[in-house]
Amino acid sequence: MATTVPPATPEPTPSPLSLPDSTPEPAGIPLSPPSSTPEPTPPAAITATHLPSPTLSPTATSAWMTAGWTLVWQDEFEGAEINAAYWTYEIGGHGWGNAELQYYTDFAANSFIEDGQLIIQALEEEYDGRVYTSARLITMDKVEVTYGRVEARLQLPHGRGIWPAFWMMGADFPDIGWPLSGEIDIVEHIGQEPETVYAHIHGPGYSRNESVGAAFDLGRPASERFYEFAIEWEEEEIRWYVDDLLVFTVVPDDLPGDWVFDHPFFLVLNLAVGGHWPGPPDETTQFPQRLVVDYVRVYTRDRQTNDTNSVVPR
Repeated sequence: MATTVPPATPEPTPSPLSLPDSTPEPAGIPLSPPSSTPEPTPPAAITATHLPSPTLSPTATSAWMTAGWTLVWQDEFEGAEINAAYWTYEIGGHGWGNAELQYYTDFAANSFIEDGQLIIQALEEEYDGRVYTSARLITMDKVEVTYGRVEARLQLPHGRGIWPAFWMMGADFPDIGWPLSGEIDIVEHIGQEPETVYAHIHGPGYSRNESVGAAFDLGRPASERFYEFAIEWEEEEIRWYVDDLLVFTVVPDDLPGDWVFDHPFFLVLNLAVGGHWPGPPDETTQFPQRLVVDYVRVYTRDRQTNDTNSVVPR
């Protein structure tokens, strides 16, 4: 169904003490086109949210409630296997536009459920011309979101050359390509900067080294505990949060190009090894490396719940 989000009153920009003075180097991880191009999103669904039924009950328990928002989709990773109704593997070792060194697989050793958490695991092993394997999971054609709050509770890995990310790509990517489709990096981390996480967006005129974003100092290594990373995405504003602390905000006037964040996006979870940004691992990097995902959740504004155009599970 179509999503109409009334303009939101922007939250105050965080203190400059929370953010470094300069925009970091590139955070984008553009997709390579899939082997088979999905059907184009019909024009009538350009502001649609495509959501299957939640993993658990569609009625949020108190543990899942977030003030001002209503839960519409979640994956708590409580099944025995990764839910194929939500997630698709992307497979390959062609560098993924970033000179990455890993081969992404669908092997059980690279991604699995353990103790109610999703584990994406990078291994140092030879496979098809690469010396590392890992996994990359996407929700394209399965879970696609337009506006709302998108969050994940993650424990990030560490070590030089390790590059985990939780991000979103415009669902029209197969038709118009990147960066026209847009990219929202909810969180990225390079292991040799253990206390720093990054938030960026990419679009026409502001991609790769020219992306718009910020870094945030956690004050302790990201690998020491879980953090909740989230965005709140409105029609003309995107806000980034770490454990509910506002760390970055973008509106159309902040961009040197068009605002392309007005259509469905799908979710991506991946753990890269090497690449232009982090560089390769070295002798200090230990394997295996793990990105641990406790949950992924999508919410809509409470004020939409009585509207006939509100987002609901499909």
